[in-house]
Amino acid sequence: MDQAKPYDIPSAGFGRRNKRVKANRGAAGVDEQSIEMFETDLQSNLYKLWNRMSSGSYFPPPDKRVQIDKRDGGKRQLRIPTVSDRVAQAVVKGYLEPDLEKHFHPDSFGYPPGKSVLDAIGVARRCRPHPFVLDLDIRAHFDSISHELLLRASRKHTDCAWVLMYIERWLKVPVQMQDGTPEP
Repeated sequence: MDQAKPYDIPSAGFGRRNKRVKANRGAAGVDEQSIEMFETDLQSNLYKLWNRMSSGSYFPPPDKRVQIDKRDGGKRQLRIPTVSDRVAQAVVKGYLEPDLEKHFHPDSFGYPPGKSVLDAIGVARRCRPHPFVLDLDIRAHFDSISHELLLRASRKHTDCAWVLMYIERWLKVPVQMQDGTPEP
């Protein structure tokens, strides 16, 4: 059945990716479907998602915009994708991650899988003779990164047509406010 589709996306990976999405918990997106609701008909939902992605007909729904309080009293803007879209993103991440991981510095602890805060503390302890630790955080980086540069970097690391197509579609996803109106 996988061979009748224009994109060869293994259907087996969707169940594993759903488990990761479930473990991360998270709020419902614009469709108001929680993880628990998604799982009431899990096999059907995963099959529909795989079918649409492998046929190229999957278009991500809008992300829901929410504000959360920051410790300093300000607000942080978050985009909440739907549960099915988080599974779709996890499928693409699972495809790309093994090849991209080798490009991370061994002492990078921001995003590489399998690394924790405790691992970072261990590395910092090895550096005890030095009286400082360097912490870099680019404010609103993902809100301001050039989509063209991100696509160019993606193309440098993969030539997989379906991965590039979905990355581009996710970059163009509109945002919907909590009251249902589109973000201006």
